Amino acid sequence: MQTLVTGCAGFVGSHVVDQLLADGHAVRGVDCFTQYYDPARKHRNLDDASRSHRFELVDADLRTTDVVALLDDVDVVYHLAGQPGVRVSWADGFGEYVSLNVLVTQRILEAVRTRPVERVVYASSSSVYGNAQSYPVRETDVPRPYSPYGVTKLAAEHLCVLYAENWRIPTVSLRYFTVYGPRQRPDMGFSRFFDAALGGEPIPVYGTGEQVRDFTFVADVVDATIRSGILPTPPGTVMNVAGGESVTVNGLVDLLGELLGRSVEVTRLPPQPGDVQRTGGVTDRARAFLDWAPQTPLAEGLRRQLLWIQALSSEHLANPVVRI
Repeated sequence: MQTLVTGCAGFVGSHVVDQLLADGHAVRGVDCFTQYYDPARKHRNLDDASRSHRFELVDADLRTTDVVALLDDVDVVYHLAGQPGVRVSWADGFGEYVSLNVLVTQRILEAVRTRPVERVVYASSSSVYGNAQSYPVRETDVPRPYSPYGVTKLAAEHLCVLYAENWRIPTVSLRYFTVYGPRQRPDMGFSRFFDAALGGEPIPVYGTGEQVRDFTFVADVVDATIRSGILPTPPGTVMNVAGGESVTVNGLVDLLGELLGRSVEVTRLPPQPGDVQRTGGVTDRARAFLDWAPQTPLAEGLRRQLLWIQALSSEHLANPVVRI
């Protein structure tokens, strides 16, 4: 199977690429290596993939490149590219979110109209729900985003649904719930928490710390994502991909302390605009269509992320950067 993976060098995208290659598929990966965080980290995410003759890397901006040409011989599109992050999606940053999350998705769907594929899998987000009236949320609940980021993810999801309804484009939208694990972006919670704790600094916690999150290990997200591109689902399907293990941020800090074998200090910071009080999703639909369920307990997933961070630190110490 020939696949196209957008955002191939990112946190989730690079894991999807690695698994597709391990499963014997060919991958054309597209990434424009934005400055949202260090592009060198993204290139490092592709170290394993770059050694495969079945992997082709295209450095291109999907807002301007010829998307139709990227679809040559492609069977399945995994559209994982997008501008992430809630807190910087306000004010002047919003235009970048609209172009990278909404316009790019529309360009891909238009390209698929002229060069059909078997499936388009879109990486949506639990941010589309906002502060829901009840938990855990179901796909049938009315979405009410609480941040500009969430608005753009929902808009792109709506595009996938309406292109399915009008043009029968076989789309699937996956609402990821707080993905964590090796290669997690440096701006995300677990990365910031581990970096602070391992550096002997207090962990930054916004608000009371009683916010509840449903965390999903990256390998489980990859499994659901790849299955969505292969198994039959009705065009326009939307599914939650959630870990099913909710915990407060304060409880998470305690769990990190247990992993590190010592207590960790906390710095309390003001609540951030756009941060919801709770997340948590029902995954019955993913179980029915994909025969999928999360397999990784939170404590085990955190242990794997910690081991990855420690391995990276050891590698940097063994290969110091010398500046002249």
